[in-house]
Amino acid sequence: MDELQKQIIDELKVLPKIDAQEEIRKSIDFMKEYMKKYIFFNGFVLGISGGQDSTLVGKLAQMAVDELNEGRDLEKYKFIAVRLPYGKQNDASDVDDVLEFIQPSVTYEVNIKNAVDASVEAMREAGVDITDFTKGNEKARERMKVQYSIAAMNNCVVLGTDQAAEALTGFFTKFGDGGSDLVPIFRLNKRQGRQILKELGCPEHLYMKIPTADLEDDRPLLPDEVALGVSYEEIDDYLEGKEVSDTAKNTIEALYRKSAHKRHLPITIFDNFWK
Repeated sequence: MDELQKQIIDELKVLPKIDAQEEIRKSIDFMKEYMKKYIFFNGFVLGISGGQDSTLVGKLAQMAVDELNEGRDLEKYKFIAVRLPYGKQNDASDVDDVLEFIQPSVTYEVNIKNAVDASVEAMREAGVDITDFTKGNEKARERMKVQYSIAAMNNCVVLGTDQAAEALTGFFTKFGDGGSDLVPIFRLNKRQGRQILKELGCPEHLYMKIPTADLEDDRPLLPDEVALGVSYEEIDDYLEGKEVSDTAKNTIEALYRKSAHKRHLPITIFDNFWK
């Protein structure tokens, strides 16, 4: 393992092997302790996409809420799951199955199509025509905006689904799905997330489905691995300190360097960002 690989693993806190039950408890306790410390909050909000990461975070959040409400006459805490389709969602049946698995306290559905299209049209009228790829980022940011509004009206915090494979590659939208209050599965790679979902009794088709951000109109349900140019198996191997092919290594490290700005808070004059 060279120095950069070690640096990345240390930065993202990835373990080469995990105990699923231990990691479940870490995430649940993390969310519970936050609620106990900041007593003016009443729960969590998360957009449910039908993918592996939001399925895992949503299930852990509901488990945390259930434990927080134990022994109470009134249920103070809640987990709010939010469906956020753009028009008609291609894998909507998976979202149905995810919600059945999670059993959230509350579920909302907000279709973001009108808001996104209005934003795109307003820019066009101002003389700015955006690409389909950039419109995908508009969708991600609109989804996060909705979650924060729902959270504000319910005294809740917004959960993020950031995990090590996404953090490494920068495969998220800055201030979109990359913006949240708590990230309960930061430290886990993709295969570790699957391992935990299996332990939790999640239907196999949900954690074994092909990961896709599904943000582009021109390329619906584009697999993440096609967009990245490297497989999650290779990314996970890299994060676990294993050897990968030179091609995979070069691709992964190029993605890491290119996306450095996404893993940093807004920069001030006191940040040595050039180092």
